Amino acid sequence: MTSEERREPLLLNKREKKHYYDNCPGCKMDLHKAGQTGLPIKELFTIWVVVLGTALPISSLFPFLYFMVRDFHIAKREEDIGSYAGYVGSAFMFGRTLTSAIWGVVADRYGRKPIIIFGTSIVVVFNTLFGLSTNFWMAVVTRFLLGSLNGLLGPIKAYAAEIFREEYQALGMSTISSAWGIGLIIGPALGGFLAQPAEKYPDLFSKDSLFGRFPYFLPCLCISVFALVVAVGSFWIPETLHNHDSERPRQDSSKALEAASDTKDGNESAPKENLFKNWPLMSSIISYCVFALHDMAYSEIFSLWAVSPRKFGGLSYSTADVGEVLSISGFGLLVFQLALYSSVAKYVGPVMTARAGGVLSIFLLTTYPYIAMLSGTTLSVVMNVVSMMKNILSISIITGLFILQNKAVDQRQRGAANGLAMTGMSFFKALGPAGGGALFSWAQKRLDATILPGNQVVFFVLNVIEAIGVLLTFKPFLVETQNTN
Repeated sequence: MTSEERREPLLLNKREKKHYYDNCPGCKMDLHKAGQTGLPIKELFTIWVVVLGTALPISSLFPFLYFMVRDFHIAKREEDIGSYAGYVGSAFMFGRTLTSAIWGVVADRYGRKPIIIFGTSIVVVFNTLFGLSTNFWMAVVTRFLLGSLNGLLGPIKAYAAEIFREEYQALGMSTISSAWGIGLIIGPALGGFLAQPAEKYPDLFSKDSLFGRFPYFLPCLCISVFALVVAVGSFWIPETLHNHDSERPRQDSSKALEAASDTKDGNESAPKENLFKNWPLMSSIISYCVFALHDMAYSEIFSLWAVSPRKFGGLSYSTADVGEVLSISGFGLLVFQLALYSSVAKYVGPVMTARAGGVLSIFLLTTYPYIAMLSGTTLSVVMNVVSMMKNILSISIITGLFILQNKAVDQRQRGAANGLAMTGMSFFKALGPAGGGALFSWAQKRLDATILPGNQVVFFVLNVIEAIGVLLTFKPFLVETQNTN
């Protein structure tokens, strides 16, 4: 029996009377999906580059943020640099907290494609301006505007749920979280390698050049150029939102359309569900927010810890050293997401994957204060391995929760649901850098404490947050919907 024959009974069970609208982009996408054979490489690549373009600037500043704030001369003591760095790091997520739900509603009303084009264009403008910042407040404002005007992540998750056939849904969500995770790793790697180029590469960049006068502009410029290419290319991607308001339906009798997206995907007359009463959605969002708080705090703390002096319990890494660690982590993450995650999620399930990832992350983070006692090649090898494992586990958790969120709603509300998720996640991620920076500064002032001295208290607090996230993945709190869209 062929795979198509095995799939036919499932399709017959799902089959309901469905209308096809000639000029509806969503219906055209349904037909396109139905005719697909094999792995949708083009669609996967499209999703990957769009998400990467918007993810790169989010944490690209972390390797050099310590030095950037130091150069602003706003901190009175060296121990206070971490606190000010936290404010700059939080500005992006605070801005996104205020507008994510709005962008989700706009995407449900006007389509996913306009939001994708506008969001990537915003990266070009405000990420460039951030690299040219001359003082602390310019840096804060440009990061805030970058976050509040780029509402792309929620709609792109809805877009991915609509552009792939059901059997590729997990792969589509894995592609988003993979690109997101790679962006959150390659971004800091670019920041680490390309910041302060006049000091690192004096043969190429003089101190009197533009990149000498603005030592943190080069990584921002490179990311903005990539985002510009993505923004231009986005004009040619297809829209997926159904629009049936001004057109008569045509009965479609082809098996192709019936085999496409499920019958909920469309502007049906049924009233929309109150998202706040959708507990499978809300429970996955709340769990997602807790893990997001942990991940953003970890990203901020890791870079501050790595570049801080040995006398404060850090690794005394340069920005280039941090970039090297994150580059290796990014490569390992890419291989895992593309080659292994779908198989793991298929046999274990997204909930169990997230739960196991959280537990293993706690064990890894417990070792970090002791890693700082190593040196030389041993330190380099151990740090690279542990960092790669930590990032793989974090992205596995987020991917599983992405899948649960999109399974909990139909297409008419995916943009709003993902916007709601982005609002909550952005709020918690805004707390992450600010809280992480303040916690890190406080820890450096209590090196001689009897209980959890120095950085031990930092990683202990991170583990407490991760443990709370793990507890929230159990029933009766987390409810997995049985309906797949």
